[in-house]
Amino acid sequence: MDKKYILSLDAGTTSCRAIIFDKYGSIINISKKEFKQIYLNDGWVEHDAIEIWATMMGVVREVIEISDILPQEISCIGITNQRETTVLWNKKTGKPVYNAIVWQCRRTSQYCNELDKNGYSELIKDKTGLKIDAYFSASKIKWIIDNVDGVKEDIEAGDILFGTIDTWLIWNLTRGSVHATDYTNASRTMIFNIKDLKWDAELLKLFGINKNMLPEVKPSSFIYGYTDKSMLAGAQIPISGCAGDQQASMFGQLCFNKGDVKNTYGTGCFVMMNTGDKPVNSNYGLLTTIAWGVDGKVEYALEGSIFIGGSLIQWLRDELRMIDSSQESEYYATKVEDNNGVYIVPAFTGLGAPYWDMYARGTIVGLTRNSRKEHIIRACLEAIAYQSKDVISSMSEDSGVDINILKVDGAASDNSFLMQFQSNLLGIGIIKSRFTESTALGAAFLAGLGCGVYKNKNEIKKITDKEKIYNPSKSNLDYEKFYKTWKRAVKRSLDWSNDT
Repeated sequence: MDKKYILSLDAGTTSCRAIIFDKYGSIINISKKEFKQIYLNDGWVEHDAIEIWATMMGVVREVIEISDILPQEISCIGITNQRETTVLWNKKTGKPVYNAIVWQCRRTSQYCNELDKNGYSELIKDKTGLKIDAYFSASKIKWIIDNVDGVKEDIEAGDILFGTIDTWLIWNLTRGSVHATDYTNASRTMIFNIKDLKWDAELLKLFGINKNMLPEVKPSSFIYGYTDKSMLAGAQIPISGCAGDQQASMFGQLCFNKGDVKNTYGTGCFVMMNTGDKPVNSNYGLLTTIAWGVDGKVEYALEGSIFIGGSLIQWLRDELRMIDSSQESEYYATKVEDNNGVYIVPAFTGLGAPYWDMYARGTIVGLTRNSRKEHIIRACLEAIAYQSKDVISSMSEDSGVDINILKVDGAASDNSFLMQFQSNLLGIGIIKSRFTESTALGAAFLAGLGCGVYKNKNEIKKITDKEKIYNPSKSNLDYEKFYKTWKRAVKRSLDWSNDT
Protein backbone atom coordinates (compact mmCIF):
# COMPACT_ATOMS: atom_id res chain seq x y z
CA MET A 1 0.00 0.00 0.00
CA ASP A 2 1.33 3.42 -0.96
CA LYS A 3 2.25 5.38 2.17
CA LYS A 4 1.29 8.92 1.26
CA TYR A 5 0.88 10.69 4.58
CA ILE A 6 2.69 11.88 7.71
CA LEU A 7 0.83 12.10 11.02
CA SER A 8 1.92 14.88 13.37
CA LEU A 9 0.95 14.83 17.05
CA ASP A 10 1.01 18.28 18.65
CA ALA A 11 0.65 17.97 22.42
CA GLY A 12 0.15 21.57 23.53
CA THR A 13 -0.44 23.14 26.91
CA THR A 14 -4.23 23.33 26.61
CA SER A 15 -5.07 20.92 23.79
CA CYS A 16 -4.00 17.93 21.75
CA ARG A 17 -4.01 18.13 17.98
CA ALA A 18 -3.45 15.53 15.32
CA ILE A 19 -2.64 16.75 11.82
CA ILE A 20 -2.24 14.70 8.69
CA PHE A 21 0.14 16.16 6.09
CA ASP A 22 1.00 14.95 2.65
CA LYS A 23 4.70 14.78 1.80
CA TYR A 24 4.52 18.28 0.26
CA GLY A 25 3.55 19.90 3.56
CA SER A 26 -0.11 20.45 2.72
CA ILE A 27 -2.64 19.77 5.47
CA ILE A 28 -5.13 17.00 4.74
CA ASN A 29 -7.07 17.37 8.00
CA ILE A 30 -6.80 18.51 11.61
CA SER A 31 -8.50 17.22 14.74
CA LYS A 32 -8.22 19.11 18.02
CA LYS A 33 -9.54 18.72 21.55
CA GLU A 34 -8.83 20.63 24.74
CA PHE A 35 -8.11 19.00 28.08
CA LYS A 36 -8.56 20.14 31.67
CA GLN A 37 -6.27 22.62 33.41
CA ILE A 38 -5.84 21.86 37.13
CA TYR A 39 -5.07 24.65 39.63
CA LEU A 40 -4.79 23.25 43.16
CA ASN A 41 -3.03 26.26 44.70
CA ASP A 42 -1.99 29.74 43.66
CA GLY A 43 0.75 29.40 41.04
CA TRP A 44 0.32 25.62 40.70
CA VAL A 45 -0.58 24.19 37.29
CA GLU A 46 -1.17 20.48 36.64
CA HIS A 47 -2.51 18.18 33.94
CA ASP A 48 -3.91 14.67 34.12
CA ALA A 49 -1.39 12.72 32.02
CA ILE A 50 -3.89 9.90 31.43
CA GLU A 51 -6.33 12.47 30.03
CA ILE A 52 -3.62 13.85 27.72
CA TRP A 53 -2.94 10.34 26.39
CA ALA A 54 -6.66 9.58 25.94
CA THR A 55 -7.27 12.96 24.30
CA MET A 56 -4.38 12.48 21.89
CA MET A 57 -5.54 9.01 20.85
CA GLY A 58 -9.06 10.38 20.38
CA VAL A 59 -7.93 13.08 17.95
CA VAL A 60 -5.59 10.65 16.16
CA ARG A 61 -8.41 8.22 15.44
CA GLU A 62 -10.75 11.06 14.49
CA VAL A 63 -8.36 12.72 12.02
CA ILE A 64 -7.71 9.39 10.30
CA GLU A 65 -11.44 8.76 10.06
CA ILE A 66 -12.40 12.20 8.70
CA SER A 67 -9.52 12.06 6.21
CA ASP A 68 -10.94 8.81 4.83
CA ILE A 69 -7.58 7.06 4.88
CA LEU A 70 -6.26 3.86 6.42
CA PRO A 71 -3.63 3.83 9.16
CA GLN A 72 -1.53 1.68 6.82
CA GLU A 73 -1.27 4.67 4.44
CA ILE A 74 0.61 6.69 7.08
CA SER A 75 4.36 6.51 6.53
CA CYS A 76 5.47 7.84 9.92
CA ILE A 77 4.58 9.82 13.04
CA GLY A 78 6.19 13.01 14.36
CA ILE A 79 5.65 14.37 17.87
CA THR A 80 5.96 17.92 19.17
CA ASN A 81 5.04 18.94 22.68
CA GLN A 82 4.78 21.48 25.46
CA ARG A 83 8.28 21.43 26.90
CA GLU A 84 9.42 20.91 30.53
CA THR A 85 6.08 19.48 31.75
CA THR A 86 6.94 16.55 33.99
CA VAL A 87 5.38 13.10 34.37
CA LEU A 88 6.48 10.27 36.68
CA TRP A 89 4.77 6.92 36.26
CA ASN A 90 4.97 3.32 37.40
CA LYS A 91 6.18 1.18 34.52
CA LYS A 92 4.39 -1.91 35.86
CA THR A 93 0.94 -0.32 36.10
CA GLY A 94 1.41 2.36 33.45
CA LYS A 95 -0.20 4.90 35.79
CA PRO A 96 1.30 8.26 36.81
CA VAL A 97 2.22 8.57 40.48
CA TYR A 98 1.01 12.19 40.44
CA ASN A 99 -0.51 14.66 37.98
CA ALA A 100 1.83 16.08 35.34
CA ILE A 101 3.41 19.26 36.70
CA VAL A 102 3.16 21.84 33.91
CA TRP A 103 5.97 24.12 32.71
CA GLN A 104 3.98 27.14 33.96
CA CYS A 105 3.87 25.83 37.55
CA ARG A 106 5.72 27.96 40.12
CA ARG A 107 5.51 25.67 43.17
CA THR A 108 9.28 25.12 43.24
CA SER A 109 10.25 28.80 42.94
CA GLN A 110 11.51 29.05 46.53
CA TYR A 111 13.68 25.97 46.12
CA CYS A 112 15.12 27.42 42.89
CA ASN A 113 15.83 30.71 44.66
CA GLU A 114 17.74 28.79 47.32
CA LEU A 115 19.84 27.05 44.67
CA ASP A 116 20.64 30.45 43.22
CA LYS A 117 21.60 31.89 46.61
CA ASN A 118 23.79 28.87 47.27
CA GLY A 119 25.84 29.60 44.18
CA TYR A 120 24.70 26.96 41.70
CA SER A 121 23.73 29.36 38.90
CA GLU A 122 27.02 29.28 36.98
CA LEU A 123 27.35 25.49 37.31
CA ILE A 124 23.86 24.92 35.91
CA LYS A 125 24.26 27.54 33.17
CA ASP A 126 27.60 26.08 32.09
CA LYS A 127 26.26 22.52 31.85
CA THR A 128 22.71 23.10 30.62
CA GLY A 129 22.63 26.61 29.10
CA LEU A 130 19.65 27.43 31.34
CA LYS A 131 18.86 29.80 34.17
CA ILE A 132 17.84 28.24 37.48
CA ASP A 133 14.06 28.41 37.34
CA ALA A 134 10.94 26.49 38.33
CA TYR A 135 10.09 26.58 34.60
CA PHE A 136 12.35 23.58 33.91
CA SER A 137 11.82 19.91 34.79
CA ALA A 138 14.47 19.15 37.43
CA SER A 139 12.85 20.84 40.42
CA LYS A 140 9.45 19.39 39.42
CA ILE A 141 10.91 15.86 39.49
CA LYS A 142 12.41 16.55 42.90
CA TRP A 143 9.08 17.87 44.22
CA ILE A 144 7.25 14.68 43.24
CA ILE A 145 9.99 12.49 44.74
CA ASP A 146 9.90 14.46 48.01
CA ASN A 147 6.13 14.83 48.32
CA VAL A 148 4.44 11.69 46.99
CA ASP A 149 4.37 8.69 49.34
CA GLY A 150 6.20 5.58 48.20
CA VAL A 151 7.88 7.13 45.16
CA LYS A 152 11.42 7.02 46.58
CA GLU A 153 11.11 3.33 47.36
CA ASP A 154 9.64 2.55 43.94
CA ILE A 155 12.47 4.46 42.27
CA GLU A 156 15.03 2.39 44.17
CA ALA A 157 13.22 -0.75 42.99
CA GLY A 158 13.51 0.52 39.40
CA ASP A 159 9.74 0.83 38.89
CA ILE A 160 9.41 4.58 38.25
CA LEU A 161 10.00 6.33 34.94
CA PHE A 162 10.31 10.05 34.20
CA GLY A 163 9.39 11.74 30.98
CA THR A 164 8.29 14.97 29.41
CA ILE A 165 5.08 14.71 27.39
CA ASP A 166 6.86 13.40 24.29
CA THR A 167 8.31 10.51 26.30
CA TRP A 168 4.94 9.74 27.86
CA LEU A 169 3.31 9.57 24.41
CA ILE A 170 6.06 7.42 22.89
CA TRP A 171 5.92 5.00 25.83
CA ASN A 172 2.16 4.62 25.47
CA LEU A 173 2.16 4.40 21.67
CA THR A 174 4.65 1.53 21.89
CA ARG A 175 2.85 -0.14 24.83
CA GLY A 176 5.78 0.47 27.13
CA SER A 177 8.49 -0.95 24.89
CA VAL A 178 10.28 2.39 24.33
CA HIS A 179 11.33 4.87 27.02
CA ALA A 180 13.03 7.70 25.11
CA THR A 181 13.17 11.41 24.45
CA ASP A 182 15.04 13.62 22.00
CA TYR A 183 17.86 16.09 22.49
CA THR A 184 15.62 19.16 22.42
CA ASN A 185 13.35 18.02 25.23
CA ALA A 186 16.24 16.67 27.29
CA SER A 187 17.95 20.06 27.01
CA ARG A 188 15.01 21.68 28.84
CA THR A 189 15.15 19.50 31.96
CA MET A 190 18.06 21.31 33.71
CA ILE A 191 19.82 17.96 34.29
CA PHE A 192 21.10 17.28 30.75
CA ASN A 193 24.61 18.35 29.80
CA ILE A 194 24.20 19.95 26.38
CA LYS A 195 27.94 19.72 25.62
CA ASP A 196 28.50 16.06 26.59
CA LEU A 197 24.97 15.11 25.43
CA LYS A 198 24.45 13.04 28.57
CA TRP A 199 22.41 13.14 31.75
CA ASP A 200 24.77 14.95 34.11
CA ALA A 201 25.82 12.94 37.19
CA GLU A 202 26.65 16.05 39.25
CA LEU A 203 23.26 17.63 38.59
CA LEU A 204 21.41 14.37 39.20
CA LYS A 205 23.06 14.21 42.62
CA LEU A 206 22.18 17.86 43.32
CA PHE A 207 18.48 17.23 42.62
CA GLY A 208 18.37 13.74 44.15
CA ILE A 209 17.36 12.07 40.87
CA ASN A 210 18.19 8.43 40.12
CA LYS A 211 19.51 7.87 36.60
CA ASN A 212 17.54 4.62 36.27
CA MET A 213 14.29 6.58 35.89
CA LEU A 214 15.48 8.72 32.96
CA PRO A 215 14.69 8.09 29.28
CA GLU A 216 17.28 7.29 26.65
CA VAL A 217 18.13 10.42 24.67
CA LYS A 218 17.96 10.11 20.88
CA PRO A 219 18.29 12.40 17.85
CA SER A 220 15.23 14.46 16.90
CA SER A 221 14.97 12.61 13.58
CA PHE A 222 15.22 8.92 14.45
CA ILE A 223 13.06 5.80 14.54
CA TYR A 224 12.22 5.55 18.23
CA GLY A 225 9.94 2.57 17.78
CA TYR A 226 6.65 1.51 16.22
CA THR A 227 3.06 1.90 17.26
CA ASP A 228 1.76 -1.22 18.94
CA LYS A 229 -0.55 -3.35 16.78
CA SER A 230 -3.42 -2.73 19.21
CA MET A 231 -3.35 1.04 18.60
CA LEU A 232 -4.36 1.72 15.03
CA ALA A 233 -6.06 -1.24 13.36
CA GLY A 234 -2.93 -3.36 13.43
CA ALA A 235 -0.70 -0.78 11.72
CA GLN A 236 2.85 -0.60 13.03
CA ILE A 237 3.80 2.97 12.14
CA PRO A 238 7.33 4.22 12.84
CA ILE A 239 7.60 7.08 15.32
CA SER A 240 10.50 8.83 13.64
CA GLY A 241 10.50 12.49 14.66
CA CYS A 242 10.35 14.36 17.96
CA ALA A 243 11.09 17.91 19.14
CA GLY A 244 9.88 20.43 21.69
CA ASP A 245 7.39 22.92 20.30
CA GLN A 246 9.69 25.91 19.72
CA GLN A 247 12.44 23.80 18.16
CA ALA A 248 9.86 22.09 15.94
CA SER A 249 8.60 25.51 14.88
CA MET A 250 12.13 26.56 13.98
CA PHE A 251 12.61 23.39 11.92
CA GLY A 252 9.25 23.95 10.23
CA GLN A 253 10.40 27.48 9.41
CA LEU A 254 13.49 25.99 7.70
CA CYS A 255 16.00 27.72 9.98
CA PHE A 256 18.63 25.19 8.92
CA ASN A 257 21.65 27.51 8.72
CA LYS A 258 23.74 29.21 11.38
CA GLY A 259 22.30 32.69 11.99
CA ASP A 260 18.76 31.83 10.87
CA VAL A 261 16.18 33.35 13.24
CA LYS A 262 12.48 32.72 13.72
CA ASN A 263 9.92 34.50 15.86
CA THR A 264 6.61 32.92 16.82
CA TYR A 265 4.10 35.70 17.48
CA GLY A 266 1.67 33.92 19.76
CA THR A 267 0.30 34.80 23.19
CA GLY A 268 3.90 35.62 23.94
CA CYS A 269 6.74 35.77 21.43
CA PHE A 270 9.38 33.07 21.14
CA VAL A 271 12.54 34.02 19.29
CA MET A 272 15.14 31.38 18.39
CA MET A 273 18.42 31.60 16.50
CA ASN A 274 20.31 28.68 15.01
CA THR A 275 23.89 29.06 16.31
CA GLY A 276 25.36 26.07 14.50
CA ASP A 277 27.32 23.19 15.96
CA LYS A 278 28.57 25.01 19.06
CA PRO A 279 26.55 26.40 22.01
CA VAL A 280 26.74 30.17 22.46
CA ASN A 281 26.62 31.65 25.95
CA SER A 282 24.48 34.75 26.39
CA ASN A 283 25.40 37.97 28.15
CA TYR A 284 21.79 39.17 27.96
CA GLY A 285 19.93 36.45 29.83
CA LEU A 286 18.99 34.42 26.74
CA LEU A 287 18.84 30.65 27.05
CA THR A 288 21.30 28.36 25.31
CA THR A 289 19.55 25.21 24.16
CA ILE A 290 19.72 22.39 21.62
CA ALA A 291 18.02 23.17 18.30
CA TRP A 292 17.83 19.54 17.14
CA GLY A 293 19.80 16.42 16.44
CA VAL A 294 19.67 15.59 12.72
CA ASP A 295 21.99 13.89 10.21
CA GLY A 296 24.32 12.59 12.90
CA LYS A 297 25.05 15.95 14.51
CA VAL A 298 23.57 18.30 17.09
CA GLU A 299 22.94 21.97 16.44
CA TYR A 300 22.34 24.62 19.07
CA ALA A 301 20.16 27.70 19.48
CA LEU A 302 19.74 30.87 21.49
CA GLU A 303 16.22 31.43 22.78
CA GLY A 304 14.49 34.50 24.13
CA SER A 305 10.93 34.58 25.40
CA ILE A 306 8.70 37.66 25.43
CA PHE A 307 5.95 37.30 28.01
CA ILE A 308 3.33 39.52 26.38
CA GLY A 309 2.85 39.40 22.63
CA GLY A 310 -0.52 38.69 21.05
CA SER A 311 -2.09 38.78 24.52
CA LEU A 312 -1.54 42.56 24.41
CA ILE A 313 -4.09 42.70 21.58
CA GLN A 314 -6.42 40.51 23.64
CA TRP A 315 -6.05 43.06 26.46
CA LEU A 316 -7.17 45.81 24.08
CA ARG A 317 -10.16 43.70 23.11
CA ASP A 318 -11.26 42.15 26.40
CA GLU A 319 -10.22 44.58 29.12
CA LEU A 320 -10.05 48.00 27.44
CA ARG A 321 -12.73 47.11 24.86
CA MET A 322 -11.15 49.36 22.27
CA ILE A 323 -11.63 46.74 19.55
CA ASP A 324 -14.18 43.99 18.95
CA SER A 325 -11.74 41.56 17.32
CA SER A 326 -7.97 41.14 17.11
CA GLN A 327 -8.12 41.79 13.37
CA GLU A 328 -9.43 45.32 14.00
CA SER A 329 -6.11 46.31 15.58
CA GLU A 330 -4.52 46.52 12.12
CA TYR A 331 -7.37 48.68 10.79
CA TYR A 332 -7.11 51.25 13.60
CA ALA A 333 -3.30 51.30 13.60
CA THR A 334 -3.27 52.36 9.96
CA LYS A 335 -5.75 55.21 10.53
CA VAL A 336 -3.02 57.39 12.07
CA GLU A 337 0.36 58.35 10.64
CA ASP A 338 2.31 57.52 13.82
CA ASN A 339 1.82 56.83 17.52
CA ASN A 340 1.69 60.56 18.39
CA GLY A 341 4.41 59.98 21.00
CA VAL A 342 2.52 57.21 22.86
CA TYR A 343 4.57 54.20 24.01
CA ILE A 344 3.37 51.16 25.88
CA VAL A 345 5.56 48.75 27.85
CA PRO A 346 3.41 45.66 28.51
CA ALA A 347 5.17 44.45 31.63
CA PHE A 348 1.99 42.91 33.03
CA THR A 349 3.97 40.05 34.58
CA GLY A 350 7.39 41.69 34.66
CA LEU A 351 9.93 41.91 31.85
CA GLY A 352 11.93 39.03 30.41
CA ALA A 353 15.09 39.14 28.31
CA PRO A 354 17.16 41.22 28.21
CA TYR A 355 15.85 43.03 31.33
CA TRP A 356 14.81 40.16 33.63
CA ASP A 357 12.84 42.16 36.17
CA MET A 358 9.85 40.31 37.59
CA TYR A 359 8.68 43.43 39.45
CA ALA A 360 8.47 45.77 36.44
CA ARG A 361 4.92 46.78 35.61
CA GLY A 362 2.98 47.88 32.58
CA THR A 363 3.48 51.51 31.59
CA ILE A 364 1.92 53.97 29.13
CA VAL A 365 3.94 57.13 28.51
CA GLY A 366 3.55 60.12 26.21
CA LEU A 367 -0.18 60.68 26.64
CA THR A 368 -1.48 64.13 25.75
CA ARG A 369 -4.93 65.66 25.22
CA ASN A 370 -4.52 64.77 21.54
CA SER A 371 -4.02 61.06 22.19
CA ARG A 372 -6.71 58.88 20.63
CA LYS A 373 -7.54 55.22 20.85
CA GLU A 374 -5.93 54.70 17.44
CA HIS A 375 -2.62 55.89 18.90
CA ILE A 376 -2.91 53.49 21.83
CA ILE A 377 -3.81 50.57 19.56
CA ARG A 378 -0.88 51.38 17.29
CA ALA A 379 1.43 51.70 20.30
CA CYS A 380 0.41 48.20 21.41
CA LEU A 381 1.36 46.67 18.05
CA GLU A 382 4.58 48.63 18.02
CA ALA A 383 5.39 47.36 21.55
CA ILE A 384 5.37 43.78 20.26
CA ALA A 385 7.90 44.79 17.61
CA TYR A 386 10.09 46.72 20.08
CA GLN A 387 10.25 43.78 22.47
CA SER A 388 11.19 41.50 19.59
CA LYS A 389 13.96 43.89 18.56
CA ASP A 390 15.29 43.83 22.14
CA VAL A 391 15.72 40.07 21.95
CA ILE A 392 16.90 39.88 18.33
CA SER A 393 19.53 42.59 18.93
CA SER A 394 20.73 40.67 21.99
CA MET A 395 21.04 37.51 19.89
CA SER A 396 23.10 39.32 17.30
CA GLU A 397 25.43 40.67 20.00
CA ASP A 398 25.78 37.28 21.71
CA SER A 399 26.43 35.34 18.51
CA GLY A 400 28.42 37.92 16.56
CA VAL A 401 26.12 37.21 13.60
CA ASP A 402 24.48 39.96 11.55
CA ILE A 403 20.83 38.96 11.14
CA ASN A 404 19.54 39.64 7.64
CA ILE A 405 16.23 37.77 7.58
CA LEU A 406 13.56 37.00 10.19
CA LYS A 407 11.18 34.09 9.62
CA VAL A 408 7.82 34.45 11.34
CA ASP A 409 4.77 32.44 12.30
CA GLY A 410 1.99 32.56 14.88
CA ALA A 411 -1.41 34.25 14.81
CA ALA A 412 -0.12 37.83 15.15
CA SER A 413 2.13 37.35 12.10
CA ASP A 414 -1.09 37.71 10.06
CA ASN A 415 -1.12 41.39 11.05
CA SER A 416 0.45 43.16 8.06
CA PHE A 417 0.96 46.44 9.93
CA LEU A 418 2.92 44.68 12.68
CA MET A 419 5.07 42.73 10.22
CA GLN A 420 5.88 45.81 8.13
CA PHE A 421 6.68 47.85 11.23
CA GLN A 422 8.90 45.02 12.48
CA SER A 423 10.75 44.96 9.16
CA ASN A 424 11.22 48.73 9.22
CA LEU A 425 12.39 48.68 12.83
CA LEU A 426 14.92 45.88 12.31
CA GLY A 427 15.95 47.08 8.87
CA ILE A 428 15.76 43.53 7.52
CA GLY A 429 13.42 41.37 5.45
CA ILE A 430 10.70 39.24 7.04
CA ILE A 431 9.52 35.98 5.52
CA LYS A 432 6.09 34.58 6.32
CA SER A 433 5.57 31.03 5.12
CA ARG A 434 2.41 29.79 3.46
CA PHE A 435 2.41 26.97 6.01
CA THR A 436 0.27 28.02 8.97
CA GLU A 437 1.10 25.07 11.23
CA SER A 438 4.89 25.40 11.40
CA THR A 439 5.25 23.58 14.74
CA ALA A 440 3.37 20.46 13.65
CA LEU A 441 4.96 20.72 10.23
CA GLY A 442 8.41 20.76 11.80
CA ALA A 443 7.61 17.51 13.62
CA ALA A 444 6.34 16.06 10.33
CA PHE A 445 9.53 17.07 8.51
CA LEU A 446 11.68 15.52 11.25
CA ALA A 447 9.64 12.31 11.07
CA GLY A 448 9.88 12.24 7.28
CA LEU A 449 13.66 12.59 7.46
CA GLY A 450 13.82 9.86 10.08
CA CYS A 451 12.00 7.27 7.99
CA GLY A 452 13.19 8.17 4.50
CA VAL A 453 10.26 10.17 3.12
CA TYR A 454 12.83 12.93 2.55
CA LYS A 455 16.46 12.25 1.64
CA ASN A 456 17.81 15.37 3.31
CA LYS A 457 16.98 18.91 4.39
CA ASN A 458 17.59 20.26 0.89
CA GLU A 459 14.70 18.16 -0.38
CA ILE A 460 12.46 19.73 2.27
CA LYS A 461 13.54 23.21 1.15
CA LYS A 462 12.42 22.45 -2.39
CA ILE A 463 8.83 21.68 -1.40
CA THR A 464 8.27 24.89 0.55
CA ASP A 465 7.56 28.36 -0.66
CA LYS A 466 7.04 31.79 0.85
CA GLU A 467 3.63 33.31 1.42
CA LYS A 468 4.73 36.89 1.84
CA ILE A 469 7.93 38.89 2.14
CA TYR A 470 8.13 42.21 3.98
CA ASN A 471 11.09 44.45 3.19
CA PRO A 472 12.00 47.71 4.96
CA SER A 473 10.02 50.50 3.33
CA LYS A 474 11.51 53.76 2.22
CA SER A 475 10.26 56.26 4.74
CA ASN A 476 11.17 59.52 6.38
CA LEU A 477 10.31 58.07 9.77
CA ASP A 478 13.26 57.73 12.16
CA TYR A 479 12.88 54.21 13.54
CA GLU A 480 16.12 54.40 15.52
CA LYS A 481 14.74 57.46 17.32
CA PHE A 482 11.50 55.60 18.01
CA TYR A 483 13.46 52.71 19.51
CA LYS A 484 15.47 55.02 21.77
CA THR A 485 12.22 56.51 23.04
CA TRP A 486 10.92 52.98 23.68
CA LYS A 487 14.02 52.31 25.79
CA ARG A 488 13.22 55.43 27.82
CA ALA A 489 9.70 54.08 28.37
CA VAL A 490 11.16 50.77 29.54
CA LYS A 491 13.24 52.67 32.07
CA ARG A 492 10.02 54.14 33.50
CA SER A 493 8.64 50.61 33.84
CA LEU A 494 11.81 49.43 35.61
CA ASP A 495 11.76 52.51 37.87
CA TRP A 496 8.40 51.36 39.19
CA SER A 497 10.01 48.13 40.37
CA ASN A 498 12.84 50.03 42.05
CA ASP A 499 10.41 52.29 43.89
CA THR A 500 8.30 49.46 45.38
